[in-house]
Amino acid sequence: MNDTFMKTKPVFPLLLSMALPNVISMLVNSLYNIVDSLFVAQISEQAMTALSLVFPIQNFVNAVAIGFGIGINAQIALYLGAGDHENANRAATHGMMFSLLHGVLGMILCIAIMPGFLRRFTTDPTLVDMGVTYSTIVFLFSLVNMADLAFEKIFQSVGRMNVAMVALITGCVTNIALDPVLIFGLGPVPALGIAGAALATGIGQAVSLVVYLYVYCTTEVAVRFSRRCLRFDAALDGKLYAIGVPAILNLALPSLLVTFLNGLLAVYSQSYVTVLGIYYKLQTFLYLPANGIVQGMRPLVGYNYGAREHGRVSRLYSLTLGLSAGIMAIGTLLCLTIAGPLMGLFTSNPETIAIGQTALRIICLGFIVSAVSTTSSGALEGLGKGVPSLVISLCRYIIFIMPIAWVLCGRMGPTGVWHAFWITEALSAVIAYAVYHKAVHQK
Repeated sequence: MNDTFMKTKPVFPLLLSMALPNVISMLVNSLYNIVDSLFVAQISEQAMTALSLVFPIQNFVNAVAIGFGIGINAQIALYLGAGDHENANRAATHGMMFSLLHGVLGMILCIAIMPGFLRRFTTDPTLVDMGVTYSTIVFLFSLVNMADLAFEKIFQSVGRMNVAMVALITGCVTNIALDPVLIFGLGPVPALGIAGAALATGIGQAVSLVVYLYVYCTTEVAVRFSRRCLRFDAALDGKLYAIGVPAILNLALPSLLVTFLNGLLAVYSQSYVTVLGIYYKLQTFLYLPANGIVQGMRPLVGYNYGAREHGRVSRLYSLTLGLSAGIMAIGTLLCLTIAGPLMGLFTSNPETIAIGQTALRIICLGFIVSAVSTTSSGALEGLGKGVPSLVISLCRYIIFIMPIAWVLCGRMGPTGVWHAFWITEALSAVIAYAVYHKAVHQK
């Protein structure tokens, strides 16, 4: 396949053509996350709290899958930009092999640790049982999830964004359709409750994987898996992990942050933990369209960097930053104007809605400026500069927000945690801008 369009097509229509399928995919995925949570919320507020407690570990598994996929994506794009198709095939083959290994290890470890992990945050045996039931089923599909997301990044790296979009939408629609059937029961299908929500998630992932396998086997793809590419290659594997590990940490850090914040908030009331979990569900809907644009940018900057088209790299960065900020401005407006109804989608508890309304209106003050950090981090990953990208994420999820949240929580109570979000985004944006420009201009 001819992949040179990534360095010849005008920048704006090129970015739109690559980003739009991602934005649609992310919006559908966001809708799925919200609909999935709505169905779970109908079981009970305890079920929603159980999902909130499972979220950090579930997010970590996804972080491993997506983060290592970013390493695959960047390496393939860099090789294709330099015209090295042999190494691009080798990167795809090794990337998929390691992704499958990660899936097996993730399944075993996560299922083993979940009971003890949940008991650290609640003494309610019903909550623990719900969390264990949900997480066990979800993590049994870890191998499928890893392969699914590796394929997504491989197709994105060669400019086949529509394939990734169709696969993701097909999986999400399957999940949404199965949720009410498996959770509440229909005809001969028994009501499985929270186990049904987990099973619907796993089946949806499996359907997406079938779509990828079908397209890979029946169409021409710019990179192919090959048995002869499987031989050990320390240099290549080192490059995959040099990009992938920082990307994994970038994505896993929110799990650590949520765990830390749950510990601060649980002292006051379980409602605050529930609100934090609901916020991250809503954040998915607000941030993923912007992240879809960043995903569209990532292979483009990698390809053009490999082809030594540095002017196009700069234009792609600036354009992505502007579009992302525009999307986050819409998210800010929604949180300021309809915070109550947004929270009311997930709970009918007046106390939880009131707490959540305050939280959304405070946290959203940092949405627009966060575009600087997310765009800079994504561009650096596309350029194969994993460590500078990790520095930005460390600022957002560890260095700034944890001590700020701890101090403000001690002075202002739980509301201080919400203020820590926007303060952190403002500080991190300054660091992100400086780190990006220093890394890009290094010889």
